[in-house]
Amino acid sequence: MASSLQNALQFFQEFGLFDVVLPFLLVFSLVFAVLEKTMILGKESHGNKDIPNKNLNASMAFVIAMLVIASTRIVSIINTALPNIMLLLVVSLMFLLLIGIFVGTGEFKFSESHSKANKFIVVIMFLGVVLVFLDAIPTDSGKSWLDFVWDFILTQWSGAVFSSIIIFLVILGAIYYVTNSPSGEPEKKKKGADE
Repeated sequence: MASSLQNALQFFQEFGLFDVVLPFLLVFSLVFAVLEKTMILGKESHGNKDIPNKNLNASMAFVIAMLVIASTRIVSIINTALPNIMLLLVVSLMFLLLIGIFVGTGEFKFSESHSKANKFIVVIMFLGVVLVFLDAIPTDSGKSWLDFVWDFILTQWSGAVFSSIIIFLVILGAIYYVTNSPSGEPEKKKKGADE
């Protein structure tokens, strides 16, 4: 027997809350925030202060949000991808909580105290977000883009394309390693030459 909360969720789903209202609010809020921050659609001067053109930004955000919810394919991609993105967010939050246990009292700034690890985690999270969206976007055959790319890699792994890509990456890595000098080294040589 379904509980009253499950019945309420079923009612909201039939009402279109998850397919129309929430995607509309999400896209509207994101587009409006970006337009307000960047002021690319103009600004108004009030005294000596510039403020964004709220009416134009709101109408543009409304139009874009309406166009997004008009496309059921985009809405299904958003509804598929966002729970997985939230899973990545929860994993990163749990990681920071576990590290925070061993740090001690006071404000913990992971990005300042562990900058290299922070950059690595940012790259991993970015790749995770890209993979989540590739998995959420279906092709015409019904498979996701991630499945299509994975199948292509598995079938073409021993071919000339991947061999060329690996050689190219090794060459780029070697060039980066040879040309990258530790920070501050050229300045020391310059100071030594001046003395």
